[in-house]
Amino acid sequence: MKVLNNIIFPAVWFSKKRLRQATRHKTILITGATFGIGEALAKLLANASVTLVLVARTSQKLAELQTELSASGATIILVALDLTDKVAVADWLANFDIPIDILVNNAGKSIRRPLYQSLDRLHDFERTMALNYFAPVQLFLHFAPQVEQRQGQLITVSAVNVLLPPAPYWAAYQASKSALDQWWRSAAPELNARGITTTSIYLPLVRTRMIAPTKIYDKVPAMSPQRAARIIAKTMYTQAYQYRPWWLPFGQWFGFLFGRLWHWINVKLLKLKLKKIKHSK
Repeated sequence: MKVLNNIIFPAVWFSKKRLRQATRHKTILITGATFGIGEALAKLLANASVTLVLVARTSQKLAELQTELSASGATIILVALDLTDKVAVADWLANFDIPIDILVNNAGKSIRRPLYQSLDRLHDFERTMALNYFAPVQLFLHFAPQVEQRQGQLITVSAVNVLLPPAPYWAAYQASKSALDQWWRSAAPELNARGITTTSIYLPLVRTRMIAPTKIYDKVPAMSPQRAARIIAKTMYTQAYQYRPWWLPFGQWFGFLFGRLWHWINVKLLKLKLKKIKHSK
């Protein structure tokens, strides 16, 4: 598994010196900062002369992270906030007067559930859209003018799924991530014309607590949060428009050539599964 992981997710080489120079005295806001990729990114950036605004729901975990990073060279500002609460977010934004240079939209919600298990669970879709789409849009709309003034950078952590053929059980998640991706790609030219750097990070599967409920992922290759953090940090000095895994074009060509076949295979597999369920009753 380790060898396969290294092939699918090769090492990310970047210059710590260039990263320190590019972020020196800048204020970086990271959402979803207490676990997984966000936590790894905060730890990676903490050794630079930066101000880190760490946003997450869990105040206790934020405090623990601050204690861990207290010996670093960074200034740490904690924001305990539920990003799906639009009113609370609006109140915080109205009173938050620290200019942001770089905003990293990392917070996200994943859900894998058959459609027929969500027939009376509209909230599955509402909650996913709230965090994966409406929350980042609210932040981007608010911070864009000040990021423009400072000629800064907006970074969004997306998923390769939005560029590949969709799969069953992921309707809520896929819709929310695709919505943000389309919004982002539509808004990017407007933002770029004003001097704002925009970066899309299309990540593959990452070994975080978000994927833990999906047991089939225990046996498949996944990128480490630390590697994902290095990818994001590297774009802070390369100013890259996007990151995509080296193998993504092959998946896209498969979808283009065999998209109908992929759909047919999924239908057949689901029919077999439904038959087994009926026979077991």
